Amino acid sequence: IQRWVFKFTPYIIQRVRSNKNQVGKRWRMDETYIKVKGQWRYLYRAVDKQGNTVDFLLTKRRQRMSAQSFLIRAIEGNGVPEIINIDKSGANTAGIRTINKRSLSLKKIKIRRVKYLNNIVEQDHRTIKRRIAISTGFKEFESAQRTLAGIEIINIIRKNQLKDSRSSWFNTFKSLAA
Repeated sequence: IQRWVFKFTPYIIQRVRSNKNQVGKRWRMDETYIKVKGQWRYLYRAVDKQGNTVDFLLTKRRQRMSAQSFLIRAIEGNGVPEIINIDKSGANTAGIRTINKRSLSLKKIKIRRVKYLNNIVEQDHRTIKRRIAISTGFKEFESAQRTLAGIEIINIIRKNQLKDSRSSWFNTFKSLAA
């Protein structure tokens, strides 16, 4: 199964990103820690106000460039948000400010730090953590990326975020893999 995950996940990710419904313009962004080969890695995630998954990215470091690359990827797939709610992470703040400086449009992203508003994304981390806790852990960064992407895809299907959702999760997943 792991070989199938490794081989087919990039293809399914591409299909999910092209078939995903539009998300809201108010995002909650946060990162969580994932252990890979005994070292902490950072899973950047964002959800909108309703709890729909915006995007996700596993990085080796927690720094401005990681947050910035996550934001660029999320904005390319979902448009520019009005407001991003974050915790007091300096990397996230610097990443958003860099995006605002480099943005050619007049629309700037407003940064908001309200702790209780990030509860949506914090609760959404639980599904990832629960799946990882039952496994033996990750030995390689690449396999961690692809496995976490698979878990995120299932969560996107579970939240009915795809344009052509089928009657069941299995049928939706089967249509993506076909």
